[in-house]
Amino acid sequence: MGHSLRRRSLLASLAAPALLPAGAFGQVAWPDRPIRLVVPFGAGGAIDTLSRTVAQRFPEVTGGQTLVVENRAGAGGTIAGLAVARERPDGSVLMMADIGANAIGKELNPSLAYDPPTAFTPIIHLVSLPAVLMAHPSVTARGIREVIEQAKARPDGFTYSSAGNGNGSHLFMALFLKEAGIRMVHVPYRSGAEMVTALVRGDAQFGFPTVSSGIGQIRAGNAKALGIGTSAGTPLLPDTPPVSSVLPGFECAVWHGIVAPAGMDPALVRRINEVFARIAAMPEVQQRIFETQAGVVVGGSPEQFADHIRREVARWTPIIREGGIRSE
Repeated sequence: MGHSLRRRSLLASLAAPALLPAGAFGQVAWPDRPIRLVVPFGAGGAIDTLSRTVAQRFPEVTGGQTLVVENRAGAGGTIAGLAVARERPDGSVLMMADIGANAIGKELNPSLAYDPPTAFTPIIHLVSLPAVLMAHPSVTARGIREVIEQAKARPDGFTYSSAGNGNGSHLFMALFLKEAGIRMVHVPYRSGAEMVTALVRGDAQFGFPTVSSGIGQIRAGNAKALGIGTSAGTPLLPDTPPVSSVLPGFECAVWHGIVAPAGMDPALVRRINEVFARIAAMPEVQQRIFETQAGVVVGGSPEQFADHIRREVARWTPIIREGGIRSE
């Protein structure tokens, strides 16, 4: 199957919400003014790109109202998280959710001034971005099994880069090491771009970035793809098996969605969910998310997103505590 056919097949099978008929939104009048969408990282990254893709189509389903993207970077996303948590839950300020700011931030930083799992109203799970276990070309292992064998033979003999202490790329590797029963030395950097560059230079042998962060260097032959973090794999790297083919049940992906301050009226939550569901259902939005981020649209109800966040907190808390992981 060719790359373009794989891509069309994936897009056709995305579990995005169905478009809703006119008038399906009920009586809640939202939005009646421009809405702020706070992004917990700087411009140009994956979460910012996603936010601007959504904002571009927002007027089409809201009668011309705008969604203003506001970048508030710092402290692993928790500066933005604290600011949004203090807003009124009236729908005027939303946040593009991230695992640190909206799920595990207090585990990573016990002095954090808010509790992520209780400070927000989950609205919709927008996307899942698969990660990829990468290696420097000097690594002779040709797959996950050989990586594990070599690491067991050389305890602490390998290093891995991450985008920072407590970042998803750090947690993904920590999970991999735990489930494989191996050790490596962690070398944190300040961004996904820096962690991939470090791996390409040979300053680290391994890394677990998102597919979108690493695929350019993989295709250029500057790094090897050894395993995809999600069991479904990705058509962008069709010859790379999922890590779960060797470590059953292994799953890791970056996720983003829409949240609001805690205490929002359920009718307003449903209205906002429906607006973003309509945007997520647009084929051109799904196509752009796939092409720019290797991302898969998720969608679903507020309750499903709340369940997802609870599962993430339960899954990563033991990894953080056992590894003594703290954010910078």
